This record gives sequence, structure tokens and C-alpha cells, in this order.
Amino acid sequence: MFHRTPHAKRSLGVSVLCAVITVTLAPAEQSPATAPAPAMTVRSAAFAAGSAIPKVYTCDGRGISPPLSWSGVPASARSLALIVDDPDAPDPKAPQTTWVHWVLYDIPPSASGLPEGVAATALPHGTRAGTNDFKTAAYGGPCPPVGTHRYFFKLYALDTVLPDLHQPTKAQLEAVMRSHIIARGQLIGRYARTK
Repeated sequence: MFHRTPHAKRSLGVSVLCAVITVTLAPAEQSPATAPAPAMTVRSAAFAAGSAIPKVYTCDGRGISPPLSWSGVPASARSLALIVDDPDAPDPKAPQTTWVHWVLYDIPPSASGLPEGVAATALPHGTRAGTNDFKTAAYGGPCPPVGTHRYFFKLYALDTVLPDLHQPTKAQLEAVMRSHIIARGQLIGRYARTK
């Protein structure tokens, strides 16, 4: 049978106290890189958040990019990046991959949006395009094979201007910009093809 001595009691008390102090201080020691980034607001004049994306912006229409606008860009931002993807591919009931529709980076922070059907030559000065999963450096409209898919228009404010990444994929861009994100925002639209 174990008998606790006064010394053992003191040691146990110190151990418990140390554990409490460690737990209490841990949140305060959270690094800025892991802290949530402030939010920006992303909107479209073509559809409300969470609602259907009009056919004109899909493979069933003209396949042009929808108009986008945003606000809340931090004053310290040096550039913006935009990624549009669909995490419900190929079937929302059994998603297997995230399909990338648009990749843009080095958008100047002074830009407040993109017009409908924006051409590569009409992008804000300095903007660079990445490669989508259609293997093009442009916008690719929603074209879900089955079901209603969600499309995430994700905007990131960065504390730097990125170098020329030579039409990076979404994964390549995310790897480079991950430690530079200072704010983010997103707009979600939905689309299902009609028979």
C-alpha cells in the first residue's frame, strides 16, 4: 500500500500547478501564422451568397466569369489572390476531389472587384493567372456532372507581391502564399445542370 509523505504531497501540488500554468499560457503563445485571418467581404451582383449561379456563367451558357466585388482589404495588403473551386466533384453525395475553376494572384490591393466576363487583357494591372483544372489560365465555368455543387470564390489579402510563378496550379500558389495571408473572404454559389 502506498503512503503519501508530506514531501510527496508538495511535489504533487507543484506538478498540478505547473500543468495549470501551461494550459493557461498556451493560447497566449499562439503564433500569428496560426491565428485566424481577418475577414473581407466578397459579393457578386449576379447572385446572392448561397444561391444559384446564373447559367450564363457556366458551361451551359457563355461560360464567362461573374462580376465580383469586395471590401475590407487591409491597408497593409500588398496584393490579392483569388481562387475559385468546387469541393463537391464529381458527385456531392460522394465527393472525391476539389475541382479548380480559376486562379489569379498579384491582383493589386487597390482593385475593388472584377467585371463580368473579364478578359485576361482587362485584368487589373499586374494581375497574373494560374492554371485551373481545365488546364487553362483562365476562368472555367461550373459544369457539374451530377447534383448541385458548391462553388467557392475565395479572396486572400497578402503581405507581399508574389514573383512570377509561371501559371501555378492552386496547390502551388497556396504553398507559396500560405505564410503571407493577412485577411480572407469568400462567396459561395451553387449550380446544378438541368436535363
